[in-house]
Amino acid sequence: MDIKAQSLYSELQSLARQASLDSSQAQPLVTNPSSQNFGDMLKQALDNVNELQFDSRNKQVAFEMGDKSLSLVDVMVAKEKSGIAFEATLQVRNKVMEAYKQIMNMPV
Repeated sequence: MDIKAQSLYSELQSLARQASLDSSQAQPLVTNPSSQNFGDMLKQALDNVNELQFDSRNKQVAFEMGDKSLSLVDVMVAKEKSGIAFEATLQVRNKVMEAYKQIMNMPV
């Protein structure tokens, strides 16, 4: 396999010139129209999951102590809600970690 260094070098130079022209004509970055920060949204979601788990635990304890205002159905629904919210949070975390690993393995 014969590689012509001069042609490869000239092609790289033309691509570099083209990239510099494209970057000078690039439009300014559009900021996030949302007023919330990603970190704030993530904290809010985690607080919601935590609240669902506390609610589920409190309903379970109240039912076990004989609270007549709660039925077994209410307790089970609260438990399932908290379980589903936790599983969804766990899946999001797994996807974020997978994306982080892929980014870290990218050649520079």
